[in-house]
Amino acid sequence: MAKDRKTVTVRQIGSPIGRPKDQRATLVGLGLNRMHRVRELEDTPAVRGMIDKVSHLVEVVDEQ
Repeated sequence: MAKDRKTVTVRQIGSPIGRPKDQRATLVGLGLNRMHRVRELEDTPAVRGMIDKVSHLVEVVDEQ
């Protein structure tokens, strides 16, 4: 990603098994579809909203 862009690194810590379909779709939208997978994403309001929606399934590892 570009160096002038803010990024947020997230890790999936919870399983989507038994969760509503929209929560699983949110994880897939974030690029997290397996346990302990880590993704570096652009820090935008849309991404922050997705993280908030599944905050019980992910953890923010790093913010830059």
